[in-house]
Amino acid sequence: MKIGGVDPKTLPKEVFLVLPRGESEIVFRAIGVPDYEEFDALCLPPKAPGVLKKGVWEPNENDKDYKQILDIHNTRRIAWLTVRSLAPSDIEWDTVDPRKSSTWVNWEKDLKASGFNQVECNRIRQLVFQANSLDEDKLTQARENFLAGQQPVPSEFSGPSTEPESTPSGTPASE
Repeated sequence: MKIGGVDPKTLPKEVFLVLPRGESEIVFRAIGVPDYEEFDALCLPPKAPGVLKKGVWEPNENDKDYKQILDIHNTRRIAWLTVRSLAPSDIEWDTVDPRKSSTWVNWEKDLKASGFNQVECNRIRQLVFQANSLDEDKLTQARENFLAGQQPVPSEFSGPSTEPESTPSGTPASE
């Protein structure tokens, strides 16, 4: 698929966060996750309990236990998104195992245990959300880039607007 001659797969999808650490830096890289199919396969969404009335199932989404299970599921979803988005950073987690859903929520705990403070963890979380969202800043930048490319090239940057009548290349042959 192409849109206006551009293959969307060729556009950059990685964002960076560089945190200073003494004389060096730690670079976090985050990518956008295309969809939640992988998460949904690993963590099936909880189903609300309910009752069968006249042959029709009526779920009770206000059930206290269901709400608690749903909160855990949603927390895991955000944790999975974080771990999955930060994969290009090549993080060697202490307690997080990307294959085990119960460990994903430890991402912040692992970072704090490694010396990152709450503000830095918040910036890392923000990086993940930045990689996975389309905010007004991105739209404005894209619009400005597009419009800049649509401007006519000023004449001082282009070649001559007329053709010369002749181009001398030495003395005429008839002389």
